[in-house]
Amino acid sequence: MGIRVLYSDTKLCICVKPVGISSEGDGMPLLLKTVFPENVVYPVHRLDQSVGGVMVYALERDTAAKLTAMFASGGVQKEYLAVIPGIPAEKDGILTDWLYHDKRNNKTFVVKSERKGVKKAELAWILQKTMETDNGPLSLIRIGLHTGRSHQIRI
Repeated sequence: MGIRVLYSDTKLCICVKPVGISSEGDGMPLLLKTVFPENVVYPVHRLDQSVGGVMVYALERDTAAKLTAMFASGGVQKEYLAVIPGIPAEKDGILTDWLYHDKRNNKTFVVKSERKGVKKAELAWILQKTMETDNGPLSLIRIGLHTGRSHQIRI
């Protein structure tokens, strides 16, 4: 499988992660070793395996530490596109939920109120386009996360 590299230098690589490939471990880092055989490839953020998109990988330990800190502090702004069924009643909005992440089963659930182990999740969305299909309307929305919770967009 060929990896589409959008940019690279001696310190980092920006590439497209295909759907179905893990962003860590034996997924993208292993595939990127075929492109950058002289480097250790460090993931500095994640995308779910079932999601494709642009990702940044460090090619040096120092760069990995700096990029990881930038992602953790919100110094990197991430945007997502999602296709959803139907047509939203509004053109944009903010979604706020309480999420509980079951680490043992790697599942996240929406719950009704705050309690131990529950975290607030918030995102903003803007409708980009709608289209009719044989199975009903679909809408493309642009998403910006205000918080970064596990499986936040999918949930």
